[in-house]
Amino acid sequence: MAIKKHAAMGLIVLFLSAMLSGQAIAQKAAPVSHWVSAWTTALYAPNPMPGIAAEPAIKDKTIRMIVRPSIGGQRLRVRFSNEFGTAPMTIASAHIALTAEGSRIQAATDRALTFGGSPKITIPAGAPAFSDPVDIAVKPFAEVSISIYLPGPAPASSIHEQALHDAYISGPGDLTSRAELPGAVTKQTWYFLSGIDIWAPAGNAAIVAFGDSITQGYGAKSATYIDYPTQLAQRLAVQGVTTLAIVNQGISGNRILHDVAGANALARFDRDVLSLPGVTHMIVLEGINDITFPHIKLPGPNAGGASDERPFKSQFVSADELIVGLQQIIARAHAHGIKVYGATIMPCEGVNTYTEEGEAVRQAVNRWIRTSHVFDAVIDFDQLMRDPNHPAKMRAEYDSGDHVHPGATGYKAMADYIPLKLLSGRKK
Repeated sequence: MAIKKHAAMGLIVLFLSAMLSGQAIAQKAAPVSHWVSAWTTALYAPNPMPGIAAEPAIKDKTIRMIVRPSIGGQRLRVRFSNEFGTAPMTIASAHIALTAEGSRIQAATDRALTFGGSPKITIPAGAPAFSDPVDIAVKPFAEVSISIYLPGPAPASSIHEQALHDAYISGPGDLTSRAELPGAVTKQTWYFLSGIDIWAPAGNAAIVAFGDSITQGYGAKSATYIDYPTQLAQRLAVQGVTTLAIVNQGISGNRILHDVAGANALARFDRDVLSLPGVTHMIVLEGINDITFPHIKLPGPNAGGASDERPFKSQFVSADELIVGLQQIIARAHAHGIKVYGATIMPCEGVNTYTEEGEAVRQAVNRWIRTSHVFDAVIDFDQLMRDPNHPAKMRAEYDSGDHVHPGATGYKAMADYIPLKLLSGRKK
Protein backbone atom coordinates (compact mmCIF):
# COMPACT_ATOMS: atom_id res chain seq x y z
CA MET A 1 0.00 0.00 0.00
CA ALA A 2 2.84 2.34 0.93
CA ILE A 3 4.53 1.55 -2.36
CA LYS A 4 1.38 2.50 -4.26
CA LYS A 5 1.15 5.80 -2.34
CA HIS A 6 4.79 6.57 -3.11
CA ALA A 7 4.21 5.74 -6.76
CA ALA A 8 1.15 7.99 -6.89
CA MET A 9 3.06 10.82 -5.23
CA GLY A 10 5.85 10.32 -7.71
CA LEU A 11 3.45 10.64 -10.62
CA ILE A 12 1.98 13.85 -9.16
CA VAL A 13 5.46 15.31 -8.72
CA LEU A 14 6.38 14.40 -12.30
CA PHE A 15 3.10 15.91 -13.57
CA LEU A 16 3.63 19.18 -11.67
CA SER A 17 7.26 19.30 -12.77
CA ALA A 18 6.22 18.86 -16.40
CA MET A 19 3.64 21.62 -16.05
CA LEU A 20 6.14 24.04 -14.50
CA SER A 21 8.76 23.17 -17.10
CA GLY A 22 6.21 23.78 -19.86
CA GLN A 23 5.32 27.15 -18.36
CA ALA A 24 8.99 28.11 -18.11
CA ILE A 25 9.55 27.14 -21.75
CA ALA A 26 6.46 29.12 -22.78
CA GLN A 27 7.69 32.16 -20.85
CA LYS A 28 11.12 31.91 -22.45
CA ALA A 29 9.50 31.57 -25.87
CA ALA A 30 7.25 34.61 -25.38
CA PRO A 31 7.56 36.82 -28.47
CA VAL A 32 9.66 39.96 -28.13
CA SER A 33 7.77 41.61 -31.02
CA HIS A 34 4.18 41.64 -32.17
CA TRP A 35 1.85 43.30 -34.65
CA VAL A 36 0.51 46.70 -33.62
CA SER A 37 -2.11 48.73 -35.43
CA ALA A 38 -0.29 51.87 -36.59
CA TRP A 39 -2.90 53.44 -38.88
CA THR A 40 -6.58 52.71 -39.43
CA THR A 41 -9.75 54.06 -40.87
CA ALA A 42 -13.29 52.86 -40.19
CA LEU A 43 -14.85 51.71 -43.45
CA TYR A 44 -18.56 51.59 -44.22
CA ALA A 45 -21.01 51.18 -47.07
CA PRO A 46 -21.94 54.57 -48.57
CA ASN A 47 -25.46 55.57 -47.65
CA PRO A 48 -27.54 56.87 -50.60
CA MET A 49 -28.75 60.39 -49.85
CA PRO A 50 -31.60 62.19 -51.62
CA GLY A 51 -30.35 64.13 -54.63
CA ILE A 52 -26.83 62.65 -54.50
CA ALA A 53 -25.91 60.07 -57.14
CA ALA A 54 -24.20 56.88 -56.00
CA GLU A 55 -20.53 56.54 -56.94
CA PRO A 56 -20.12 54.32 -60.03
CA ALA A 57 -18.36 50.99 -59.90
CA ILE A 58 -14.59 51.10 -60.33
CA LYS A 59 -13.30 49.27 -63.41
CA ASP A 60 -9.77 48.99 -64.83
CA LYS A 61 -8.47 51.72 -62.53
CA THR A 62 -5.50 52.25 -60.25
CA ILE A 63 -6.12 53.97 -56.91
CA ARG A 64 -3.26 55.45 -54.89
CA MET A 65 -4.14 56.30 -51.27
CA ILE A 66 -1.99 58.24 -48.79
CA VAL A 67 -1.91 57.31 -45.11
CA ARG A 68 0.26 58.32 -42.17
CA PRO A 69 1.08 55.78 -39.42
CA SER A 70 1.73 57.33 -36.02
CA ILE A 71 4.52 54.88 -35.09
CA GLY A 72 7.33 53.62 -37.27
CA GLY A 73 9.02 50.33 -38.00
CA GLN A 74 10.92 48.24 -40.51
CA ARG A 75 8.23 45.69 -41.40
CA LEU A 76 4.52 46.10 -41.94
CA ARG A 77 1.41 44.54 -43.42
CA VAL A 78 -1.62 46.16 -45.03
CA ARG A 79 -5.24 45.32 -44.33
CA PHE A 80 -7.75 45.59 -47.15
CA SER A 81 -11.48 45.08 -46.85
CA ASN A 82 -14.49 43.91 -48.79
CA GLU A 83 -16.50 43.77 -45.58
CA PHE A 84 -19.42 45.74 -46.99
CA GLY A 85 -19.34 44.19 -50.44
CA THR A 86 -22.03 41.82 -51.64
CA ALA A 87 -19.80 39.97 -54.13
CA PRO A 88 -16.11 38.93 -54.30
CA MET A 89 -13.71 41.78 -55.10
CA THR A 90 -10.35 41.32 -56.84
CA ILE A 91 -7.20 43.34 -56.23
CA ALA A 92 -5.02 42.36 -59.19
CA SER A 93 -1.93 44.24 -58.01
CA ALA A 94 -0.92 46.24 -54.95
CA HIS A 95 2.16 48.30 -54.08
CA ILE A 96 3.44 50.29 -51.12
CA ALA A 97 5.99 53.12 -51.09
CA LEU A 98 6.93 56.25 -49.21
CA THR A 99 5.14 59.31 -50.55
CA ALA A 100 6.98 62.13 -52.31
CA GLU A 101 4.30 64.70 -53.21
CA GLY A 102 0.79 64.42 -54.57
CA SER A 103 0.48 61.08 -56.36
CA ARG A 104 4.25 60.83 -56.73
CA ILE A 105 6.13 58.21 -54.69
CA GLN A 106 9.76 57.81 -53.69
CA ALA A 107 10.50 55.25 -56.38
CA ALA A 108 13.41 53.60 -54.57
CA THR A 109 11.08 52.62 -51.73
CA ASP A 110 8.44 50.95 -53.93
CA ARG A 111 7.53 47.42 -52.89
CA ALA A 112 5.02 45.01 -54.40
CA LEU A 113 2.55 43.55 -51.91
CA THR A 114 1.70 39.87 -52.03
CA PHE A 115 -1.03 37.71 -50.58
CA GLY A 116 0.13 34.21 -49.70
CA GLY A 117 2.93 34.79 -52.19
CA SER A 118 0.58 35.83 -55.00
CA PRO A 119 0.46 39.37 -56.44
CA LYS A 120 -3.35 39.27 -56.54
CA ILE A 121 -6.20 38.35 -54.25
CA THR A 122 -9.95 37.93 -54.53
CA ILE A 123 -11.57 38.93 -51.25
CA PRO A 124 -14.91 37.27 -50.48
CA ALA A 125 -17.95 39.42 -49.76
CA GLY A 126 -17.95 40.51 -46.12
CA ALA A 127 -14.28 39.68 -45.50
CA PRO A 128 -11.02 41.52 -44.79
CA ALA A 129 -7.61 40.45 -46.11
CA PHE A 130 -4.06 41.02 -44.91
CA SER A 131 -1.10 41.36 -47.22
CA ASP A 132 2.02 39.33 -46.54
CA PRO A 133 4.55 41.19 -44.35
CA VAL A 134 6.78 43.53 -46.34
CA ASP A 135 10.11 45.09 -45.35
CA ILE A 136 10.06 48.87 -45.71
CA ALA A 137 11.49 51.44 -43.30
CA VAL A 138 8.75 53.84 -42.18
CA LYS A 139 9.32 56.66 -39.70
CA PRO A 140 6.54 57.90 -37.40
CA PHE A 141 4.16 60.26 -39.24
CA ALA A 142 5.77 59.54 -42.62
CA GLU A 143 3.24 59.49 -45.44
CA VAL A 144 2.88 56.12 -47.11
CA SER A 145 1.28 55.47 -50.51
CA ILE A 146 -0.81 52.33 -51.02
CA SER A 147 -1.65 51.64 -54.67
CA ILE A 148 -4.17 49.05 -55.83
CA TYR A 149 -5.28 48.00 -59.30
CA LEU A 150 -8.94 46.99 -59.59
CA PRO A 151 -9.80 45.23 -62.86
CA GLY A 152 -13.41 45.44 -61.70
CA PRO A 153 -16.08 46.26 -61.99
CA ALA A 154 -15.88 46.80 -58.22
CA PRO A 155 -18.73 48.71 -56.57
CA ALA A 156 -17.41 51.34 -54.12
CA SER A 157 -18.86 49.32 -51.26
CA SER A 158 -16.24 49.55 -48.48
CA ILE A 159 -15.00 53.11 -48.23
CA HIS A 160 -14.28 56.04 -45.91
CA GLU A 161 -15.29 59.44 -47.20
CA GLN A 162 -13.89 62.73 -45.84
CA ALA A 163 -10.49 61.04 -45.57
CA LEU A 164 -7.57 63.01 -44.16
CA HIS A 165 -5.75 62.90 -47.51
CA ASP A 166 -6.76 62.85 -51.16
CA ALA A 167 -6.69 59.59 -53.07
CA TYR A 168 -5.60 59.55 -56.72
CA ILE A 169 -7.51 57.53 -59.33
CA SER A 170 -5.98 56.87 -62.73
CA GLY A 171 -6.26 54.45 -65.61
CA PRO A 172 -6.97 52.47 -67.58
CA GLY A 173 -4.58 49.73 -66.59
CA ASP A 174 -2.30 48.66 -63.78
CA LEU A 175 -0.23 51.70 -62.80
CA THR A 176 0.57 50.61 -59.26
CA SER A 177 4.35 50.72 -59.80
CA ARG A 178 4.36 54.09 -61.61
CA ALA A 179 6.26 56.87 -59.86
CA GLU A 180 3.38 59.27 -60.55
CA LEU A 181 -0.14 58.62 -61.74
CA PRO A 182 -0.94 60.38 -65.04
CA GLY A 183 -4.10 62.46 -65.27
CA ALA A 184 -5.27 61.38 -61.85
CA VAL A 185 -8.67 62.37 -60.50
CA THR A 186 -8.61 63.21 -56.79
CA LYS A 187 -11.16 62.06 -54.24
CA GLN A 188 -10.97 62.64 -50.49
CA THR A 189 -11.88 58.98 -49.92
CA TRP A 190 -10.13 55.77 -48.92
CA TYR A 191 -11.27 52.70 -50.90
CA PHE A 192 -11.06 49.12 -49.60
CA LEU A 193 -8.11 50.07 -47.36
CA SER A 194 -8.63 49.80 -43.61
CA GLY A 195 -5.29 49.54 -41.83
CA ILE A 196 -1.54 49.21 -41.54
CA ASP A 197 0.09 47.09 -38.84
CA ILE A 198 3.71 47.52 -37.80
CA TRP A 199 5.87 44.65 -36.48
CA ALA A 200 7.05 46.30 -33.27
CA PRO A 201 8.73 45.47 -29.94
CA ALA A 202 6.48 44.04 -27.24
CA GLY A 203 6.22 47.37 -25.39
CA ASN A 204 4.44 49.03 -28.32
CA ALA A 205 0.65 49.38 -28.23
CA ALA A 206 -2.29 51.07 -29.96
CA ILE A 207 -4.94 53.40 -28.57
CA VAL A 208 -8.23 53.63 -30.47
CA ALA A 209 -10.07 56.93 -30.80
CA PHE A 210 -13.63 55.70 -31.39
CA GLY A 211 -16.32 58.15 -32.37
CA ASP A 212 -18.11 60.25 -34.94
CA SER A 213 -17.16 63.24 -37.10
CA ILE A 214 -15.54 65.08 -34.19
CA THR A 215 -13.09 62.20 -33.83
CA GLN A 216 -12.74 61.79 -37.59
CA GLY A 217 -11.65 65.42 -37.91
CA TYR A 218 -14.58 66.82 -39.89
CA GLY A 219 -13.65 69.96 -41.78
CA ALA A 220 -9.97 69.08 -42.20
CA LYS A 221 -8.50 69.93 -45.59
CA SER A 222 -6.51 67.20 -47.31
CA ALA A 223 -3.15 66.46 -45.64
CA THR A 224 -3.58 69.03 -42.86
CA TYR A 225 -4.04 66.35 -40.17
CA ILE A 226 -5.81 68.60 -37.69
CA ASP A 227 -7.93 65.79 -36.18
CA TYR A 228 -7.46 65.45 -32.44
CA PRO A 229 -6.16 61.80 -32.54
CA THR A 230 -3.30 62.80 -34.86
CA GLN A 231 -2.44 65.84 -32.77
CA LEU A 232 -2.53 63.70 -29.62
CA ALA A 233 -0.10 61.23 -31.21
CA GLN A 234 2.20 64.10 -32.17
CA ARG A 235 2.06 65.37 -28.60
CA LEU A 236 3.15 61.98 -27.32
CA ALA A 237 6.02 61.91 -29.81
CA VAL A 238 7.24 65.35 -28.70
CA GLN A 239 7.39 63.96 -25.16
CA GLY A 240 9.54 61.09 -26.43
CA VAL A 241 6.79 58.47 -26.39
CA THR A 242 7.22 56.70 -29.72
CA THR A 243 5.77 53.34 -28.73
CA LEU A 244 2.07 54.28 -28.70
CA ALA A 245 0.02 54.55 -31.88
CA ILE A 246 -3.19 56.59 -31.83
CA VAL A 247 -5.55 55.22 -34.49
CA ASN A 248 -8.62 57.09 -35.69
CA GLN A 249 -11.85 55.07 -35.93
CA GLY A 250 -14.23 58.00 -36.27
CA ILE A 251 -17.05 58.06 -38.83
CA SER A 252 -18.89 61.26 -39.70
CA GLY A 253 -22.53 60.90 -38.72
CA ASN A 254 -21.99 57.74 -36.68
CA ARG A 255 -24.35 56.94 -33.80
CA ILE A 256 -24.27 54.61 -30.82
CA LEU A 257 -27.68 53.03 -31.36
CA HIS A 258 -28.77 53.52 -34.98
CA ASP A 259 -27.23 53.01 -38.41
CA VAL A 260 -26.93 55.62 -41.13
CA ALA A 261 -23.29 56.68 -41.56
CA GLY A 262 -21.76 53.29 -41.12
CA ALA A 263 -23.08 50.66 -38.77
CA ASN A 264 -23.98 51.86 -35.29
CA ALA A 265 -21.15 51.92 -32.75
CA LEU A 266 -22.27 48.72 -31.03
CA ALA A 267 -22.42 46.83 -34.34
CA ARG A 268 -19.01 47.99 -35.59
CA PHE A 269 -17.20 47.68 -32.27
CA ASP A 270 -15.73 44.21 -32.88
CA ARG A 271 -14.40 45.12 -36.33
CA ASP A 272 -13.19 48.64 -35.51
CA VAL A 273 -11.71 48.01 -32.05
CA LEU A 274 -11.39 44.36 -31.03
CA SER A 275 -9.98 43.13 -34.35
CA LEU A 276 -7.06 45.58 -34.24
CA PRO A 277 -3.77 44.12 -32.97
CA GLY A 278 -2.01 45.58 -29.95
CA VAL A 279 -4.91 47.67 -28.61
CA THR A 280 -4.67 48.46 -24.88
CA HIS A 281 -6.84 51.59 -24.50
CA MET A 282 -9.69 53.38 -26.24
CA ILE A 283 -11.31 56.81 -26.05
CA VAL A 284 -15.04 56.82 -26.82
CA LEU A 285 -16.71 60.07 -27.90
CA GLU A 286 -20.18 59.36 -29.30
CA GLY A 287 -23.76 60.40 -28.70
CA ILE A 288 -24.34 63.84 -30.18
CA ASN A 289 -25.73 62.40 -33.42
CA ASP A 290 -28.08 60.08 -31.53
CA ILE A 291 -29.47 63.20 -29.82
CA THR A 292 -29.71 65.56 -32.81
CA PHE A 293 -30.45 63.38 -35.85
CA PRO A 294 -34.18 62.95 -35.11
CA HIS A 295 -34.51 66.70 -35.79
CA ILE A 296 -32.79 66.68 -39.20
CA LYS A 297 -35.04 67.96 -41.98
CA LEU A 298 -34.46 67.14 -45.63
CA PRO A 299 -33.91 70.02 -48.05
CA GLY A 300 -37.12 71.50 -49.40
CA PRO A 301 -38.03 72.21 -53.03
CA ASN A 302 -36.75 75.80 -52.75
CA ALA A 303 -33.04 76.50 -52.63
CA GLY A 304 -31.86 76.86 -49.06
CA GLY A 305 -35.20 75.83 -47.63
CA ALA A 306 -36.10 72.80 -45.56
CA SER A 307 -39.06 70.49 -45.85
CA ASP A 308 -41.00 69.03 -42.93
CA GLU A 309 -39.71 65.56 -43.75
CA ARG A 310 -37.55 64.18 -40.95
CA PRO A 311 -36.06 60.81 -41.95
CA PHE A 312 -34.92 59.94 -38.40
CA LYS A 313 -37.88 61.26 -36.41
CA SER A 314 -38.76 57.77 -35.12
CA GLN A 315 -35.25 57.32 -33.69
CA PHE A 316 -35.42 59.50 -30.61
CA VAL A 317 -33.21 58.18 -27.82
CA SER A 318 -33.35 58.72 -24.09
CA ALA A 319 -30.42 59.31 -21.78
CA ASP A 320 -30.98 55.85 -20.30
CA GLU A 321 -30.76 54.24 -23.74
CA LEU A 322 -27.48 56.01 -24.52
CA ILE A 323 -26.09 55.02 -21.13
CA VAL A 324 -26.92 51.35 -21.74
CA GLY A 325 -25.15 51.60 -25.12
CA LEU A 326 -22.03 53.03 -23.50
CA GLN A 327 -22.16 50.34 -20.81
CA GLN A 328 -22.14 47.71 -23.55
CA ILE A 329 -19.00 49.23 -25.09
CA ILE A 330 -17.26 49.28 -21.70
CA ALA A 331 -18.19 45.67 -20.89
CA ARG A 332 -17.05 44.36 -24.26
CA ALA A 333 -13.76 46.27 -24.12
CA HIS A 334 -13.04 45.17 -20.55
CA ALA A 335 -13.68 41.55 -21.53
CA HIS A 336 -10.64 41.90 -23.81
CA GLY A 337 -8.48 43.77 -21.30
CA ILE A 338 -8.91 47.16 -22.99
CA LYS A 339 -9.19 50.26 -20.80
CA VAL A 340 -11.99 52.66 -21.76
CA TYR A 341 -11.80 56.42 -21.34
CA GLY A 342 -15.19 58.08 -21.61
CA ALA A 343 -15.40 61.53 -23.19
CA THR A 344 -18.30 63.78 -22.33
CA ILE A 345 -20.57 64.92 -25.18
CA MET A 346 -19.76 68.42 -26.35
CA PRO A 347 -22.26 71.32 -26.63
CA CYS A 348 -24.03 72.19 -29.88
CA GLU A 349 -26.53 75.02 -29.34
CA GLY A 350 -26.75 77.02 -32.55
CA VAL A 351 -26.93 74.02 -34.89
CA ASN A 352 -30.37 73.71 -36.51
CA THR A 353 -31.03 70.33 -34.90
CA TYR A 354 -30.54 71.62 -31.36
CA THR A 355 -33.51 71.35 -28.96
CA GLU A 356 -33.92 71.89 -25.24
CA GLU A 357 -35.08 68.27 -24.90
CA GLY A 358 -31.89 67.09 -26.59
CA GLU A 359 -29.81 69.32 -24.36
CA ALA A 360 -31.41 67.70 -21.31
CA VAL A 361 -30.44 64.25 -22.65
CA ARG A 362 -26.86 65.44 -23.26
CA GLN A 363 -26.56 66.83 -19.74
CA ALA A 364 -27.96 63.64 -18.20
CA VAL A 365 -25.55 61.41 -20.11
CA ASN A 366 -22.63 63.66 -19.18
CA ARG A 367 -23.58 63.53 -15.50
CA TRP A 368 -23.50 59.75 -15.70
CA ILE A 369 -20.14 59.71 -17.51
CA ARG A 370 -18.65 61.95 -14.81
CA THR A 371 -20.13 60.26 -11.73
CA SER A 372 -20.77 56.59 -12.50
CA HIS A 373 -17.11 55.53 -12.12
CA VAL A 374 -17.58 52.78 -14.70
CA PHE A 375 -15.00 54.21 -17.10
CA ASP A 376 -11.32 53.75 -16.40
CA ALA A 377 -11.03 57.53 -16.68
CA VAL A 378 -13.14 60.47 -17.86
CA ILE A 379 -12.03 63.06 -20.43
CA ASP A 380 -14.35 66.03 -19.92
CA PHE A 381 -14.42 67.56 -23.39
CA ASP A 382 -17.71 69.27 -22.52
CA GLN A 383 -16.01 71.23 -19.74
CA LEU A 384 -13.17 72.15 -22.07
CA MET A 385 -15.23 73.21 -25.07
CA ARG A 386 -18.31 74.90 -23.58
CA ASP A 387 -18.76 78.64 -23.32
CA PRO A 388 -18.50 79.41 -19.58
CA ASN A 389 -21.18 82.07 -19.96
CA HIS A 390 -23.48 79.88 -22.06
CA PRO A 391 -22.73 76.20 -21.33
CA ALA A 392 -25.02 74.83 -24.06
CA LYS A 393 -22.82 76.51 -26.70
CA MET A 394 -19.27 75.84 -27.85
CA ARG A 395 -16.65 78.49 -27.08
CA ALA A 396 -16.37 80.83 -30.07
CA GLU A 397 -12.60 80.37 -30.38
CA TYR A 398 -13.01 76.59 -30.71
CA ASP A 399 -16.05 76.61 -33.00
CA SER A 400 -15.55 75.84 -36.71
CA GLY A 401 -18.61 77.98 -37.40
CA ASP A 402 -21.23 75.22 -37.57
CA HIS A 403 -21.61 75.14 -33.75
CA VAL A 404 -21.02 71.41 -33.39
CA HIS A 405 -17.57 70.69 -34.91
CA PRO A 406 -14.38 72.26 -33.58
CA GLY A 407 -12.09 74.14 -35.90
CA ALA A 408 -8.33 73.61 -36.01
CA THR A 409 -7.85 75.47 -32.71
CA GLY A 410 -10.57 73.42 -31.07
CA TYR A 411 -9.14 70.09 -32.22
CA LYS A 412 -5.73 71.11 -30.90
CA ALA A 413 -7.29 72.09 -27.58
CA MET A 414 -8.85 68.63 -27.35
CA ALA A 415 -5.53 66.92 -28.01
CA ASP A 416 -3.73 69.15 -25.50
CA TYR A 417 -6.41 68.55 -22.84
CA ILE A 418 -5.92 64.78 -22.50
CA PRO A 419 -3.46 63.94 -19.69
CA LEU A 420 -0.60 62.00 -21.25
CA LYS A 421 -0.26 59.96 -18.05
CA LEU A 422 -3.54 58.22 -18.99
CA LEU A 423 -1.87 56.88 -22.12
CA SER A 424 1.82 56.58 -21.42
CA GLY A 425 2.01 55.90 -17.69
CA ARG A 426 4.12 59.02 -17.23
CA LYS A 427 3.51 61.51 -14.42
CA LYS A 428 2.22 64.24 -16.75
